[in-house]
Amino acid sequence: MAGYLVVPDHPALNGWLVTGYKTVFGCVAGGALVAGALARRPRALAGWLIFGVGIIANSLGALISDVYTKALGQVGYPNIADLFWLTLYPSLFLGLAVLIRARGTARDWASMVDALILACGLGLLSWVFLMVPVRSDHTLHTIGQVIVLAYPVGDIMVLVMLLHLVLSGGVRNASFWLVCSSMGLFLAGDLSWATLSQLSLVPSDFTSRLLDLIFLLAYTTFAFAAWHPSMGALSRLGTVKPPRLTLLQLALLTAATMIAPTVLAFQVAHGEVTNGVAIVIGSVASFSLVVARMTQLVRQVERQADELTALARRDPLTGLPNRRAWFDDLPDALARSARGAEPVTVAMLDLDHFKAYNDGHGHQAGDQLLKGAASAWSGELRAVDHLARYGGEEFIVFLPGTGADRAAEAIERLRAVTPSGQTFSAGLAVWDGLETSDELIGRADRALYAAKANGRNRTELSGETSASVDIGASR
Repeated sequence: MAGYLVVPDHPALNGWLVTGYKTVFGCVAGGALVAGALARRPRALAGWLIFGVGIIANSLGALISDVYTKALGQVGYPNIADLFWLTLYPSLFLGLAVLIRARGTARDWASMVDALILACGLGLLSWVFLMVPVRSDHTLHTIGQVIVLAYPVGDIMVLVMLLHLVLSGGVRNASFWLVCSSMGLFLAGDLSWATLSQLSLVPSDFTSRLLDLIFLLAYTTFAFAAWHPSMGALSRLGTVKPPRLTLLQLALLTAATMIAPTVLAFQVAHGEVTNGVAIVIGSVASFSLVVARMTQLVRQVERQADELTALARRDPLTGLPNRRAWFDDLPDALARSARGAEPVTVAMLDLDHFKAYNDGHGHQAGDQLLKGAASAWSGELRAVDHLARYGGEEFIVFLPGTGADRAAEAIERLRAVTPSGQTFSAGLAVWDGLETSDELIGRADRALYAAKANGRNRTELSGETSASVDIGASR
């Protein structure tokens, strides 16, 4: 590739050897890219083939241009060669779109919005410093202006997709960075030529070769990406990142949104605002995208808050509501029962001799007993009943529309399905309609300890007379 700098350019050759060198080099690189893709057959095969077609077409542009101007003696710019050069942009855009889709990150709207914000700011600069001068060039006919404007427009399109690829989730291996480097080289080469054109500078032969070398390096890098062993993994499904912002992203997005007011300030300082409409459009687009990004972040925070709330209310072992959820929900449940004038019973359950079971069988067996009991009991309760883990081996049940007798029957159904031959003691308390939720739970708790004191494996009903429902040994 470096040999391109020393390819002889004798006047008799009229530049054909130089043109032939870079054309063959580019076509070989594009062919190698296609061959690598066909050999490895990645998920995004179509995207890699599109990349190869674009590179080959772009490489042929120089040859077509020389044939048009030197062999056929035609003059004028742009010409038919531009169609070959411009083929690169839709090829890169579509190839990246296929690659992003194969990686499963096409729906990563956060990275897409970030890419659009950055592209919006850079697009405004491109319009002011590259596109407006072209529109003002009266030496170009309308079609010529459209063709010349297609280059910066194509760069912006490719930049959006490249930023989307970089900012989204998925595998980031050697092939990934080779692809990104190649895209960056293409954009850098275009920017270099555009800068020289804007400054009305005519590059020397050596400078032209250096600029061409940027594109040759881009071709080579893309071919290496296709043949690198990590190429297949590049197309594998990845995970979509949550819409969060790093400090670097925040700095870049801030800089991008400041481009429009900076351009306006620059033109005001020079006494003439020549791009007011473009600046307004760029500002509105940028701030609209920023609002969309903020909305994504707020919704993400809300989702995370909901998830944290759910986790804080759920017992991780049994999956039941925990003590916190119980204390949060019980007052509202009692209020609903009061409005419906229906009886309510609260039952506290305590697995008998659980510590001895845990010590004898191991903590894992103890955990399995708790999980099994929670699952079995949940299956015996009504949809309106609520079972929660109160702490340790203690559980609590809310039984709406249920008096003492029916509550005792419900507890016996639970006793019958308790796993591993284990038993439990229970304390019942029927709400009197006046006491607080804490007082109701306190009476159920005292009834539970009465059941344990009276021999365990039994149910005690709290009341003024401490009535007892003795079920005896059921096993």
